[in-house]
Amino acid sequence: MEEEAIPVLRVTDAAAAVVWYERLGFAQQWEHRFEPGFPAFVEVARGGVRLFLSEHEGDARPDTLVYLRVRDVDSVAREFGVRAEDVPWGRETELRDPDGNRLRIATPPE
Repeated sequence: MEEEAIPVLRVTDAAAAVVWYERLGFAQQWEHRFEPGFPAFVEVARGGVRLFLSEHEGDARPDTLVYLRVRDVDSVAREFGVRAEDVPWGRETELRDPDGNRLRIATPPE
């Protein structure tokens, strides 16, 4: 098993959040509820990157910042109609998911 850290992001509607994260190239891996109608806990993945999306109050706070390195930040920026800009450590842009979580997305210099 490879060790990893998986950020947990608070969402109010996991199904809607999954649709939004799919635009970033993530795919839902699984969903868990303790019982029907209970809050959802979902894993989404993009390659080796995983995020947990939780409807459970107290699991995480809104406005969390996740830094995500990708191969082509410009294609992500185009998908969301924003601009990527040059910074000393590469190119990056920042997005907010429907629940206000911030994703700073970057491509390091070659």
